[in-house]
Amino acid sequence: MKKQTSFLGLVVGLVIGISLFTFSYADGGSYLSNDPVSCVNCHVMKPQYDAWIKGSHSTVATCNDCHAPHGNILGKLAVKGINGFNHSLAFTTNRFPEPIRSREMNQKVTEAACRSCHEPLIHSTPTLASSETSCVHCHDGVGHNTRN
Repeated sequence: MKKQTSFLGLVVGLVIGISLFTFSYADGGSYLSNDPVSCVNCHVMKPQYDAWIKGSHSTVATCNDCHAPHGNILGKLAVKGINGFNHSLAFTTNRFPEPIRSREMNQKVTEAACRSCHEPLIHSTPTLASSETSCVHCHDGVGHNTRN
């Protein structure tokens, strides 16, 4: 029994140690900030960052403003955690689509962010007020200046 406990302790210690090292090495704490520079810790995001800098939203919105839920810290942390895991796995294993595309969960988060920030415009335009009308359908590149 003592050998099993020691082995289990060793395995748990290794997992924790490797996780802490990886978090530190990857500058994981920066992802808890609101600084867009943290998004380019991973070199594959450089084109998106560069396009955001040139885009119409760079002076008024950070990455989190469009890609994390508003008003609910638990929801924001959950989305950031899910995305952080998925992004690190995809980029580490080099298994991500080119061009990089968002998944359904992230599309919903971005759509909600558009509606949150542009609420007066949406409510003053009957077509936009429809929940079936998607902002990103027509403005899919606005935040990254790919298409305005």
